[in-house]
Amino acid sequence: MSKLPPLREVIAKHGLSASKALGQNFLFDSQLLDRIARVPGDLKGAEVFEVGPGPGGLTRALLGAGAQVTAVERDRRCIPALEELSEAFPGQLTVIEGDALEVDAPALFTGKPHIASNLPYNVGTALLVGWLSAEWEPWWASLTLMFQKEVAERIVATTDSDHYGRLAVLAQWRSSARIAMPVHRSAFTPPPKVMSAVVHIVPGDEPPGVKFKMLERLTAAAFGQRRKMLRQSLKAVPGAVEAAEALGIDPTRRAETVSVAEFVALARALS
Repeated sequence: MSKLPPLREVIAKHGLSASKALGQNFLFDSQLLDRIARVPGDLKGAEVFEVGPGPGGLTRALLGAGAQVTAVERDRRCIPALEELSEAFPGQLTVIEGDALEVDAPALFTGKPHIASNLPYNVGTALLVGWLSAEWEPWWASLTLMFQKEVAERIVATTDSDHYGRLAVLAQWRSSARIAMPVHRSAFTPPPKVMSAVVHIVPGDEPPGVKFKMLERLTAAAFGQRRKMLRQSLKAVPGAVEAAEALGIDPTRRAETVSVAEFVALARALS
C-alpha cells in the first residue's frame, strides 16, 4: 500500500462537499475511523460491504485492517477519490456506482460479509430494516453502522423507555444490538445538528415457530397506538387480545411495557 494523502487533501483535490440531499456528513478523524473498523473484530481477509463511502474515510480504515471491501456509492463525484484508494490497495476494493436500496448486495459476495457503514442519514433506517427483515440466517455476518444517536437508542432500547418500539423488537428478537461508541457531532464535516453513535448488531438464532410477518403485524398494531391499552391497539390483529390473555399478558398494559420475548411468544401463538 502506498502512502495516502490526508483525506482533507483528497476532498479539496476533487472539489467534494457533503451533499445535504444525499444525507452526507464526512468523517476525517483517522483514529476514530480505525476504532470503528475494529468494532466487527479481526477483518484480515474478511469481506466487508460498505454503503455510501463518500470520499472513503471509513473505507481506508477497513482496507487498512485488511478487509476485502465492496463499496456502493450513489454520488458520482466521489468515484474518482475511491478509484485512487483502489489503486493504493490493489485487489482489495471494488467500487460500485449505484443506489444501495436497489443493488442486489448478497450476490456481490462469496461468503457472509460484515456490513460496515457511516450510513447516509436519509436511507439508514430503511437499509437497516431491510437487512433485519431478510431471510434468517441472514446473508451478512454482522452490522457496524453509524446512526443519529436517537435512532441508535431506538435500536438498542429496552421496555419502559421512550425509545422502545418496533425498531427495538426488530433488532433484538433474533439478534443482539449494542451501542459500540458515541460519536460527537464535531467529528463530522459539516457537523450535523445532532449527536451520533455506532451500533453493532450480531445475528442470533431465530426463535422457532414464529412467522416474521405476524411479528410485524403485532408490533405495527401495538406501537401504532402506543398510548392505548393492548386490548384496544391489538384489536386490529384477529385473535391477538385473546392470545395475550392466554399467555398471561395483561390486556390493560401498553405496548412499551411488552418485552421482546413477550412479543415473540404472542407472534408464535398466532403463527
